[in-house]
Amino acid sequence: MIRPDINVTPLIDILLVMLVIFLAAVTLTQQAIESQLPQAAQRIAEQRPSQIMLEVSADRQLAVNHQTVTLSQLTPFLKEVYSQRSDKTIYVAAAGSLPYGAIIDVMDAVKGAGVDRMGVITEGMRKAVR
Repeated sequence: MIRPDINVTPLIDILLVMLVIFLAAVTLTQQAIESQLPQAAQRIAEQRPSQIMLEVSADRQLAVNHQTVTLSQLTPFLKEVYSQRSDKTIYVAAAGSLPYGAIIDVMDAVKGAGVDRMGVITEGMRKAVR
């Protein structure tokens, strides 16, 4: 009994030719427009809100952007400050002579105010800026 087989070689040839045609057509239809937007980048930088800096002195005095607050006032004060902000980042700079527990208390108050990100400014960073 003879079984007829389909010869797939011509079908594969047609498939490869169609693939090449489609690849050529797709690359020819892609168009790009070069654009430079330096003015928009400058506007974004200008709209960026000012950064919030929390300083803790050696005698445990707190200052948020040079405005003195107490530890009990810190959480409500920061909640008010960050209620209108989308970027909830604060930078903490503390005296190196403070015990670690004092800084943890401040960090807990900051986290309780809803701050998402906290950066620590070290003494080395301050010296590098000066």
